[in-house]
Amino acid sequence: MIPRYTRPEMARIWSDENRFRTWLAVEVAATETLAEAGQVPKDAAKAIKERADFRVERIHEIEAEVRHDVIAFTTAVAEIVGPHARWFHYGLTSNDVVDTAQALLIRQSSQVIAQDLQRLAEVLERRAWEFKDTPMIGRTHGIHAEPITFGFKIANWHSETQRNITRFMAAAEDMRVGKFSGAVGIFAHLTPELEEKMCARLGLKAAAVSSQVIQRDRHAHYLATLAVIASTLDKIATEIRHLQRTEVREAEEFFSEKQKGSSAMPHKRNPVTLEQISGLSRVVRSNAQAGFENVALWHERDISHSSVERVILPDSTTLIDYMLNKTTNVVDTMFVYPERMRANLESTRGLIFSGQLLLDLVEHGMTREDAYRLVQAHAMRSWKEGLNFHNEILADKEITSKVPRKQIEYAFDLPRQLKNVDKIFARVFGKPKASAKSRTNAKLKKKAKSR
Repeated sequence: MIPRYTRPEMARIWSDENRFRTWLAVEVAATETLAEAGQVPKDAAKAIKERADFRVERIHEIEAEVRHDVIAFTTAVAEIVGPHARWFHYGLTSNDVVDTAQALLIRQSSQVIAQDLQRLAEVLERRAWEFKDTPMIGRTHGIHAEPITFGFKIANWHSETQRNITRFMAAAEDMRVGKFSGAVGIFAHLTPELEEKMCARLGLKAAAVSSQVIQRDRHAHYLATLAVIASTLDKIATEIRHLQRTEVREAEEFFSEKQKGSSAMPHKRNPVTLEQISGLSRVVRSNAQAGFENVALWHERDISHSSVERVILPDSTTLIDYMLNKTTNVVDTMFVYPERMRANLESTRGLIFSGQLLLDLVEHGMTREDAYRLVQAHAMRSWKEGLNFHNEILADKEITSKVPRKQIEYAFDLPRQLKNVDKIFARVFGKPKASAKSRTNAKLKKKAKSR
């Protein structure tokens, strides 16, 4: 089942054609290994490798009668191979093929997703440096807190994306296992040594132990990791959506000249792509829950997980590929309004510096409780009456008698609040190479001209 939001490469990976081609690769690898071990005639293995083929339509025709996809597949291949086909699928059970091939399909999907994650990280890094020194208000509970920079916000997204890359590579590696252990995993017809050789031939590791299937804790971990990635993309999308609100308007999803936001209101510029990302992230997270449910199977295996995985594995990998590309494009092309950020930063007339003033009063001998009471009283009055908090503080003799005017002015100094941004960037990105900086500046100039 291929989801609607499918880019070409993912569509190819999860197509019936590629799935059956991957099954065939597993079958051929098993036959060649058995031929080398003397358990299958070499001429049969050679004939199978050279002749084995199928038509998807024929597989579906047979499956409609036998109601078993692997039998339909082996029958369709046997029709083409001829007499030597009696050695095709020799010693194997269905899930030796299906689970091992599924690991290969997930490996193909994971390679695409890994590239997507890297591209997102690169765009986040470039835009973080672009806005490293662009001040804006930090918000907690949606309320103005203390100053930050927009680049600092993006650096946080980049750092989380790097953690996602690490998590994803580990989860993908955990899925890089195959099995040829038979109907209950006990190697009644083959041996662990042959399994290891078959898996190695396919670029996989052999599962240390399996039942009729590879154990589904691996799949649950993989799907959960995709869900974490989806949550990060949701986080980025939600933040930009908030920044795009009319009352805020500090950043905005790209909106083309011919784009329409509403059928009824011509003025609307809605963050539709960001909302799509947030919505689809819910699907990926719900798929992870289904993956957890698949871990507990009856005894050495039941089939309850199979129908679920036919949906959630193509679904989640395809959606993550789609969402990563959409998020990368949004971050790359979003409009940013530094003047609006500055205006919002200054809109509360100095209230955002109350924390530093509190510390300065404490440093000059006032108890924290008294200092808090005094600063809060001015803050609440300034908020309620629309007063200039800075001026109110300078007019308070109780404060000016404790703290020198120069020190009070310094409490309202924006660069003082942002003095450690460079150190944070060094933690996140390390020291940027001069050539990388030059490339970034060139891109920014080019983008500025185009706008």
